[in-house]
Amino acid sequence: MEISLPYGRSSLSARFPPECDVTVIRKPQMPVLPSPSEAVQSALANAQGAQPLSEVAQTAATACILVCDVTRPVPNDILLGPIVSCLTGAKIRPQNILILVATGLHRPNEGAELEALIGDRNVLDTTTIANHIAQDDHAHINLGTTTRGTPVLLDRRFVEADLKLVTGLVEPHFMAGYSGGRKVVAPGIAHAETIGVLHSAAILDDPNCAACNIERNPLHLEQLEILSMLRAHTGSGVYAVNTVIDEDRNLAFVNFGEIESSHQAAMDFAARYCTVQLPSKFETIVTSAAGYPLDQTYYQAVKGMVTPLSILEKKGTLVLAAECKEGLGSDAYRKSQRDLIREGTKAFLKRISQKSKADIDEWETQMQANAQEDFEFCLVSDGLSDEDRELTAVRMAESLDEGIRFALSRAKSTNVAVIPEGPYVVPQFA
Repeated sequence: MEISLPYGRSSLSARFPPECDVTVIRKPQMPVLPSPSEAVQSALANAQGAQPLSEVAQTAATACILVCDVTRPVPNDILLGPIVSCLTGAKIRPQNILILVATGLHRPNEGAELEALIGDRNVLDTTTIANHIAQDDHAHINLGTTTRGTPVLLDRRFVEADLKLVTGLVEPHFMAGYSGGRKVVAPGIAHAETIGVLHSAAILDDPNCAACNIERNPLHLEQLEILSMLRAHTGSGVYAVNTVIDEDRNLAFVNFGEIESSHQAAMDFAARYCTVQLPSKFETIVTSAAGYPLDQTYYQAVKGMVTPLSILEKKGTLVLAAECKEGLGSDAYRKSQRDLIREGTKAFLKRISQKSKADIDEWETQMQANAQEDFEFCLVSDGLSDEDRELTAVRMAESLDEGIRFALSRAKSTNVAVIPEGPYVVPQFA
């Protein structure tokens, strides 16, 4: 049997011996929207828990639109044009519309990459576009602290805008339950101090911090409280345009409205497709980091590594294909991975559990270290330097065939699960 896995902008073929019993785990087929542009226009006019965008914009002189950075395949090319047209139709001047890339602590998106991210020439030519910089102290407004003690500092350009609008993609997220909505605000445009506390071991070690779960999820609850503090500070609402896409990245869902209620509706839709119930576990899983753009760094690829683990037997093997064309990730992440290798998983996890704030990108190492306590990993990637291959802290294979042979050599069973979209499908052992 041969199965194609996304890999960068192309694919790799996973081949299995005839004796293997292979289960392919995919989302149920989504009903894609026949006319995405019409669906976007309809969403803006038929708001969830709010007035239509054309009416919301009537009393605004300035607007700030948050967009996700390049790590998320949000269909901005079909969203931003209608949104900007709606705002200018309500007499907001184009020069008073700021599109702010919600980078969190990721690198800024610039040049040709930024043009591709926005995807609309008219939007690029008529509005102001900028990147959020989390370490810029003067660029943030302090809104106080949450009841749990998280300091809330948000980008002042968003806080001070008359109209605050979030765009995003709602998909499984291995910490926050789902991406999009409140997550585009925090960590998206939060200060590094806020992000560090939100990603502390004390929060992320909670078992409710899991993909497709928001019930008693402390990260989700912190994010909702931050939204509440933002509304109290400004006396105005926050709005969102939410999307869901299928495996081929066709638009399946879009809505607009008050950020919490519209995001909840999008999560409800996504949940019907992103979780797959299975009657048994496997000793071997073969998966990918879902190809471009998520698999361009090992830092992001870890999401594909840890999301399927609920159906992997203890001491089982997961083989991950991720191109990692941009390498390991940030220098801070390299440091964190070096710490993991030097200290070992148990000592590393014990040390960070005593901290109230995570170091930059340390949380991704934490998620990997937690998983390595129980499972074996094998990475297939041709984008990493020799140094970065060492810093992954997992076994490397030169090909997918080699990785599969290694996994099967460790397993007693020839039953194999193949998950083409590793981070975006959440298999659950029923």
